[in-house]
Amino acid sequence: MTKQQYDDAILDSNEISPTDKAGNPIPVTIPIALAPGVTVTYTTRLGGVSGADFGGCNLGGKTGDAPTAVAANRRALADQLGRRLSLLSQVHSGIAVDVDDLWEENADYGFDASGFAAADTSDDTSDAAGDVAVPRLIEADAQVTSRRGIALGVFAADCLPVLLADAEAGVIGVAHCGRRGLEGGVIGATVNLMTAKGAATERIVATLGPCICGDCYEVGGDMADAFDARFPGTFTLSRFGQPGIDIAAAARAELAAAGIPLDNIVESRPRVAAATQYLCEDEELAGLCDTDGEGPALADRIGQVRHSMCTVENPLWHSHRRAALAGKRTEGRMLALIALD
Repeated sequence: MTKQQYDDAILDSNEISPTDKAGNPIPVTIPIALAPGVTVTYTTRLGGVSGADFGGCNLGGKTGDAPTAVAANRRALADQLGRRLSLLSQVHSGIAVDVDDLWEENADYGFDASGFAAADTSDDTSDAAGDVAVPRLIEADAQVTSRRGIALGVFAADCLPVLLADAEAGVIGVAHCGRRGLEGGVIGATVNLMTAKGAATERIVATLGPCICGDCYEVGGDMADAFDARFPGTFTLSRFGQPGIDIAAAARAELAAAGIPLDNIVESRPRVAAATQYLCEDEELAGLCDTDGEGPALADRIGQVRHSMCTVENPLWHSHRRAALAGKRTEGRMLALIALD
């Protein structure tokens, strides 16, 4: 697509009501057409009911945000997508699971195995026998499905979401790729599980979601050297002048090692860059930038963005590193999702 087509798609979203039937804000998302019948969606910080350090649309249940706000944001997202969400408890592992073997609609927004409790433990969370409901917990960092009507999601606030699909086989997957997950082989595990369900590596297409870029991901020298030894070419010198790593480059290497052709990687950047340009004067985003304590005013932040996909640079995204640099103890989480239409 041309840049103008991307801009037209974003401008058309102005015709959508900013609130739902109950008057709650609708999450502002960025959709990517990954393949025929397959849509990827990135949530932003905009359009949620979380406040303070959780900045608008926080979807993470391990952040310390009010459970009622997180649940409301997830419900609003599911309603907007017209899909049920599928969420796991991410532990920076190399584990991938087949959701088709696990699915149960245990939340009003879909399947939640992240260990999240939508309300404080009280009488209203007990069943008829008086037993307190225990949140479902499945620890894994990738999931695959061939089911329609659900959106596989991974939480992120600097780590890299990798979203994959074989449209012909009707199989999709998503992987949460932090440094440890990449080292643990999470991308290979996801591809293997997809091929076991009928996908073919030569048909699988993938896209890399927002993450901390190599210019911002500063780590110790020993860690950078070790990561570069595992994924050659990923060593960087960060904009802070210290050794860093490029997890997106490592993910591309892992996709290639798993048999995914380079030409099958679809760039999310053009659509994200267009959305960033369009939202550069957004009132809600400007308000978040004025109050989050993580940097200058919106216009100055946008002017400093060199990589629109970078979670540290772009104020559209939640970022653990940006919050830590500002001396904050917590921050929100975005979701990167993939669904069969």
